[in-house]
Amino acid sequence: MTFLEKIKSPRFCINATKVAVPFFILVVVVSLLMYSWRALFAGNFSAVSEVHFSDGKWVSFFGYKLGISVAYGLWMAAKNTK
Repeated sequence: MTFLEKIKSPRFCINATKVAVPFFILVVVVSLLMYSWRALFAGNFSAVSEVHFSDGKWVSFFGYKLGISVAYGLWMAAKNTK
């Protein structure tokens, strides 16, 4: 089956979403822990907000992670669709 044929299967989008959403959440949590773990464990959420989300930084913070998660979800769904 080609990728375009797999996309047309009725369960493909559901399976891709089942993979992409948890992967997105995992990537966001790991990213926050990697780059702001001291501020998170100190309870300084305003510093985390300033570093990652203020002045439009949230677009690039979530944008890359969303794109990677969607691509991973599509790839895994295509890989597991028969």
